Amino acid sequence: MTSGATEERRIAGRGLDRAAVLAAALRSIDRNGAQRLTMRGLGQQLGVQAMSLYRYVSGREDVLEGVVASLLDGLVDRVDPQLSSTWQGYLQTLAHTIRAVAIDHPNAFPLVATRHPAAPWLRPPLRSLEVVDHFLVTLGRFGFNDDQVVQVYRSFSSFLLGHLLLEASLHGGETSPVEEPIDEGDAHFPSSDGTLELPPGSEVLRLQSKLSEDHGHEEFEMSLETLLDRLELGVTQ
Repeated sequence: MTSGATEERRIAGRGLDRAAVLAAALRSIDRNGAQRLTMRGLGQQLGVQAMSLYRYVSGREDVLEGVVASLLDGLVDRVDPQLSSTWQGYLQTLAHTIRAVAIDHPNAFPLVATRHPAAPWLRPPLRSLEVVDHFLVTLGRFGFNDDQVVQVYRSFSSFLLGHLLLEASLHGGETSPVEEPIDEGDAHFPSSDGTLELPPGSEVLRLQSKLSEDHGHEEFEMSLETLLDRLELGVTQ
């Protein structure tokens, strides 16, 4: 019996809660991918009927949203403060922290990109309010103005998403959106992606209008030019 199966039986024996359901879902996705996750199968793994799970989650969509949140939960605390004495060091340690999530959970990480964010201007993989607010505040402390902070956020998140999705796929992760399953445990429950709550004083709230602006064309051209400059430098050396 695997350690994951042992843990699931132990949890089922002592009673369930939302955290236990989401942890079991993440283990299932790590093993078999998100496409194969169903409420019926999740209930079987936990040793309960699928209907019992609806006490803690509203459906499969809620489970997937919860898994995304759990992947990003505590991310800020895992950023090395000793390496964050400069803005370059902060971005490096944050990038490596997020990359570790993609490497440890290649089947689950694509959900960070394919699930609907709480707001369209929260860009994966930096889509957690806690992470984005920490990002904006930290760069502001290093002297970046509002426009510069938002530009770095866009460029940095685009770099991470493209590279880490590719890396996750190389480790077997499925990057296509998860299809709605037919089997939902003989029950129909409404699903939701969660609501966006912006606390007063949040940098995300203050910069919401700038974060909402669409500069996709300019960002693509800038990234392409930067790549060509780097390639040219490598060729001419």
